[in-house]
Amino acid sequence: MANLLGEGEEGGGGGGGGGGGGGGGGGGGGGGGGGGGSRGIFSDAPWLARRLLASVKTAAAARRGRRHDDAATAARRGRHGSEREREREREREREREIERERERERERERERERERERERERERERERREREEECAAEAREKKVQQGEPALLPC
Repeated sequence: MANLLGEGEEGGGGGGGGGGGGGGGGGGGGGGGGGGGSRGIFSDAPWLARRLLASVKTAAAARRGRRHDDAATAARRGRHGSEREREREREREREREIERERERERERERERERERERERERERERERREREEECAAEAREKKVQQGEPALLPC
């Protein structure tokens, strides 16, 4: 606290803080004047400025409801919890999108299978009509051979 008030540092290089002279001797030189001691608050100016700036940033971040970390603290802490949660949510969304794409592909495959089944049904119907026509032609041919008039289907 002494260096904040501008007093000399004890023993730190330079005399103690002056001091009154001896009583009977008429003032014994007044000490070293604290020449090599602290320069008061200004000797700590860089540290104090950094500390003050950090506390201002921290307070501002706290008002916004989040934490402000300097680079070293952020590196020690790793990602913030909210960032990790957002990353996990993005990963879940990617997985959901992949699953939706798989479901769409399965639906397309089911549609292709239904189309193949309709095509097979059309083919069976065509074959059935051809067989009926062949049978009717054979029946007409038989009647013609037996001398009956061949009736054409209406």
